[in-house]
Amino acid sequence: MAVTLTINGRSIQVPPGLSIFDCADEIGVQVPTSCRKNGKCKECIVEVTAGAELVTPRTVHESHLKDAFRLSCQCFFDAKDGEVKCHTMRRGQMRIERHALDLPTSHTKMPLDPSVTRDGDRILLDGKEIARSTGPIHGLAMDLGTTTVVLRLLNLETGELVADASFENPQRFGGSDVMSRIQYDTDHKGKLLMRTLAGYLTHAIESFPVNPKTIYEMVVVGNSTMRDLFFHLNVYSIGQTPYRSITELEMDEGKRSDTVVTLKGRQSLLPIHPEARVYGGPIISGHLGADAAACMLAIDLAHEPRTVAVMDIGTNTELVVGNKDRILAASCPAGPAFEGGAISCGMPGLEGAIEDVHVNEDDTFKLGVIGDVEPQGICGSGLVDLMSELLRTGKMNEYGRFEESGSRIVLNEKNNVYFVESDVNELAQAKGANVAGLQTVFNTMGIGFDDLDLFYLAGGFGRHLKVDASKRIGLIPNIPDSKIVQVGNAAIEGACIALLSKTKRRELEELVKRVEHVRLETHPHFFDFFVEGCQFKPVAATLALPEDSETEQAVR
Repeated sequence: MAVTLTINGRSIQVPPGLSIFDCADEIGVQVPTSCRKNGKCKECIVEVTAGAELVTPRTVHESHLKDAFRLSCQCFFDAKDGEVKCHTMRRGQMRIERHALDLPTSHTKMPLDPSVTRDGDRILLDGKEIARSTGPIHGLAMDLGTTTVVLRLLNLETGELVADASFENPQRFGGSDVMSRIQYDTDHKGKLLMRTLAGYLTHAIESFPVNPKTIYEMVVVGNSTMRDLFFHLNVYSIGQTPYRSITELEMDEGKRSDTVVTLKGRQSLLPIHPEARVYGGPIISGHLGADAAACMLAIDLAHEPRTVAVMDIGTNTELVVGNKDRILAASCPAGPAFEGGAISCGMPGLEGAIEDVHVNEDDTFKLGVIGDVEPQGICGSGLVDLMSELLRTGKMNEYGRFEESGSRIVLNEKNNVYFVESDVNELAQAKGANVAGLQTVFNTMGIGFDDLDLFYLAGGFGRHLKVDASKRIGLIPNIPDSKIVQVGNAAIEGACIALLSKTKRRELEELVKRVEHVRLETHPHFFDFFVEGCQFKPVAATLALPEDSETEQAVR
């Protein structure tokens, strides 16, 4: 008899004494490492989802890990029979938004004005020689999200997209949200989160059809925590009120003129040219990071005469509202519910996730599943669909109560995929935070939702939402469909624009300084907006402040 190891969907029979790393290598599953399997690099992390008792206990090299996470090179089989299931920090089937659509500007529509140029065989960065080569000149743009990572490799002389890549952020062993990552980085020395990410980025870069040493500049955008972790900065202050990056604090003290951060290639732990510049885009304020700033560049907000909003719904929703004359922005701590977290059968947008739900006339469910396979759970867009359908058919009221008290709604009996009232409560609070953010910012701006000319839904979640379902449950304003544009990954597009144009980059650095950061908790009606937003009903296009009596009634 032998133990069966299934890793990333591939299986192998293994005798005692081998490590998960060795077995993965044998069946072609690539696990990042840079220390030759001695436990020092901390990169070869796997999540063991079944059969943890069949492998050896944690070693001293794994003291930084908890729950089901292990170093594959330290995890040996010590049983003769059974099954171990695990996966690397890179689940290839995850649906990640790599593209941007219907934007007013893009890197393909603008004059090239890169920081890296050529003079004969001299490669110049801001006019200073950093290399000699007659080969191509490449740049790399990265949208570094808490959950996902997107890379684009561009030819800096033509603006052409050479290659791209995307994968799940491997740092989730440190927690699924930014506050957990901040705590992890504070408690564990050695920049383990960055080192693990660097291993995965290295493999992605080396898979591109170019010599990595021809990459002479890299632009990184992401929320404030992800950006600062990448640049080896202390993120402790972002986790403490008033939640500000160390770069903001230093700017207030007169130690710097902006929140931009840079490294040389040799300092980045990546295989790019050692003299390359790694540029971290400016952040707006607090948790409003360089990804939200990049979205402003992608929608050309600096020159926009109309009143527009861009909203990227996620664990921490970013919202920007305004035009060329005035810009307001806020971050909404919605939590992981709409990404499948804290939901009984919730899951990310992986193969097997229910993404479409329709209630038939006979009360059965018609389900759309990513990958057209057996359903394993339900992701964010499926949850919005489901609640919209429950409202439409009268199975749930606007307070999130099921028609039959305490009932459990079974979506797929064969695979035990279901939905309960406690799930609705989690989603109500996540939705309430988003709606409260919208109401607060628009109230501060002195406008109603019907005053908007365009409402951009950014990000992967926003791209795959059904607009009608989202409006029915009150996740987005009840405005005409013609005003709503689902643009996908605007942040990576903004990063590409900054990579290809130093003029646009400088424009962004000045633009973020004009943004008014709205701190939601300081608004006198924030709690009223939140309570109202927890209800499942359309959000009125005309903004009105709630009355105390109505708020108290809603709380009861």
